[in-house]
Amino acid sequence: QVQLVESGGGLVQAGGSLTLSCAASGSIFRINTMGWYRQAPGKGRELVAHIYNDGSTNYEDSVKGRFTISRDNAKNTVYLQMNSLKPEDTAVYYCNADIRGAFTQVYRDYWGQGTQVTVSS
Repeated sequence: QVQLVESGGGLVQAGGSLTLSCAASGSIFRINTMGWYRQAPGKGRELVAHIYNDGSTNYEDSVKGRFTISRDNAKNTVYLQMNSLKPEDTAVYYCNADIRGAFTQVYRDYWGQGTQVTVSS
């Protein structure tokens, strides 16, 4: 059974920083893309950042230059370093990963349970 477990959310003042972590565990053969999404109250879920197996990344425009996504393949973990946080960054942040289990030939999309990030003005 594969699962993603997030940590690192919380309350921070505008201009502050937070780092989110997401660890994949279980019977894993390989992980392709890992990423972070967020969902603000009353809005749909949106992509924040992706990181591919080769380390290449892409970011949503509003977080470019402020957020950095990284991964540790040995630990099956993805991180999101968030700097210069703004009140509009307030949302539930979800980890996402494209994972092939140890006993299957196909990749499947997995989601974490979400972690709340609140930025006060």
